[in-house]
Amino acid sequence: MPPAPPNHPATPLSAPEPSRRRGPGWGALVGATVAAALLAGTGGGIVGGYLADRGSGSSGAPVAAPSPGAGATTRPQGSIANIAASALPSVVTLRVEGADGAATGSGWVYDDAGHVVTNNHVVAGADPGEDITVVLSDGRQVKGKVVGRDASYDLAVVKVSGASLAALPVGRSADVVVGDQVIAVGAPLGLDSTVTSGIVSALDRPVTPGQQDDQSYINAIQTDAAINPGNSGGPLLDMRGQVIGVNSAIARVPGSSISGQSGNIGVGFAIPSDQVATTVQQLIADGKAEHPVIGVYLDSAYQGEGVRIADGGPNSSPAVNPGGPADKAGLKAGDVIVAFEGKPVSDDGELVVKIRARKVGDSVKLTVRRDGKERDVTMVLQGSE
Repeated sequence: MPPAPPNHPATPLSAPEPSRRRGPGWGALVGATVAAALLAGTGGGIVGGYLADRGSGSSGAPVAAPSPGAGATTRPQGSIANIAASALPSVVTLRVEGADGAATGSGWVYDDAGHVVTNNHVVAGADPGEDITVVLSDGRQVKGKVVGRDASYDLAVVKVSGASLAALPVGRSADVVVGDQVIAVGAPLGLDSTVTSGIVSALDRPVTPGQQDDQSYINAIQTDAAINPGNSGGPLLDMRGQVIGVNSAIARVPGSSISGQSGNIGVGFAIPSDQVATTVQQLIADGKAEHPVIGVYLDSAYQGEGVRIADGGPNSSPAVNPGGPADKAGLKAGDVIVAFEGKPVSDDGELVVKIRARKVGDSVKLTVRRDGKERDVTMVLQGSE
């Protein structure tokens, strides 16, 4: 998204526990500049004809879950082939049609009630209330409806009907380290049931997946596993076959057009599973998600060390929200936040994703500079939709 005008930055600011599921703001606002612009990972009309030719299982009796491939039994446990064969029946391709045309993306089964996790930008173009076509790994088609989506975390949940599907286990992204081997599964360029592998290249990357004007800020897992348009919403698996991320975007050269970047360049990003678990549970329960915030506007034009609180917010609103966490901690317009939990911050987007990676009610420590003097302040994060 484009940075907010000088002195008027306005981007809503905003993880979580692994789980095996059984069925079912006002914001700290910032204008963030992210180092790499990101390309939404939907396949557009590339695969419309391809999917239209697949057999449909949307009528008649509910269809059974696809069976794992031969690799699940003929390859060693923990091998890429074994993990892929076991996971593929729980990964689906989503076909979305709306006013803006047709698009495709990927998703994976979250629980035994038929909830499928995907990216918000995969389903954002769907006509409200209309069915989404869900293509199973064996080519059969069933119907799904969006039950909740959140642009801020670029996540959505689709409820699938007419099929029995097995859930993928969700692991702890907090346990992931750089160098871990990972497997990406999805439908890049409409080629469903595609498996790629690589390693975790970096952690806590501040990225903005989805469309260019989305206010999404993610503390992403970076991977060199090949991720192409259409992979969005698919799972990133560890070597135990657990979901440790949701593939969300691929990098493009800043300033280039979306159509000018056609595929994988060795830099992909995934939303950490800890954040996914928290947000998806809220989407299933309420159809919307809550975001932790500190209640300030940041100065996007500031070029110095740290992140500066603006002199004022939009429409003459205060830079520090009265009664919010920052206000209760004594922060004022012009203060510079130089560290979050003892680690330096130097970019608006970096601060946003660090806050959004926490939960509402968490206590966090910020190091703040005022008049050349630094002090630590503690605040409790509040929630905002």
